[in-house]
Amino acid sequence: MIKPQNFQFELRGGVGIITLDRPDRLNALTFEVYRELKEVFLQLDRQAEVRSIVITGAGRAFCSGGDVEDIIGALFARGFQDLLEFTRATGDLILAMLECRKPIVGALNGTVAGAGAVIASACDFRVAGPKAKIAFLFTKVGLSGADMGASWLLPRIVGMGRATEILMLGDFVPAEEAQRIGLYHRVVEQDQVLDQALELAERLARGPAFGLEITKKLLLREAHMDVRSAMATEVEIQAACMLHPDFRSAYEAFKEKRTPVFQ
Repeated sequence: MIKPQNFQFELRGGVGIITLDRPDRLNALTFEVYRELKEVFLQLDRQAEVRSIVITGAGRAFCSGGDVEDIIGALFARGFQDLLEFTRATGDLILAMLECRKPIVGALNGTVAGAGAVIASACDFRVAGPKAKIAFLFTKVGLSGADMGASWLLPRIVGMGRATEILMLGDFVPAEEAQRIGLYHRVVEQDQVLDQALELAERLARGPAFGLEITKKLLLREAHMDVRSAMATEVEIQAACMLHPDFRSAYEAFKEKRTPVFQ
């Protein structure tokens, strides 16, 4: 049973719900939150009863990034090797999310900033409220906008031109604009953010776990491939998927005019 110390976790049906729970600090991240979030995503990847994941925040923010007092101030006392250990740890969290076989839905209930923006970008789906403005603030504090994989993720979501503007300027993007450029999938009423995210996650949880896992994996892997390599990969894995029981279950359900029940 997952019982994190630095945030909340609930298993509701087949959906694992992570709630960042430092509302007085706008759910700012500490060293321990980074570490434990990574560990929880690694655990959820291995738990068969978890079929999809929602991550959200308590209070009026999703996540405001690294805590200025608990992290930023402490970094000035570190040398290069210690700083490298920290930046690797932040990147490991994003890798754990990207490599997690379960679909991840971000329920963006409020401000999404800095590391919080990268965490949101690493989700497979983003459902946001009207107050969920988003900014990759790294250049605002004299750092590179290429942090935690942001310069890999963002161009693949919104295109190179938009990503360049967002990462270099570091300005907040309003929720409606974020939806318009494809950074957010949905913008809903404020009191509907978690419900809509859970509805989506529950739909994914009822879906074919193996088919969704392969889709997520190949979306990530094929970014590096030419078209022939991608096609060769897809034809092989689709043939393998046709041997999976879910394919027959869907066929039988279609014949019987009912909703399929997947493994």
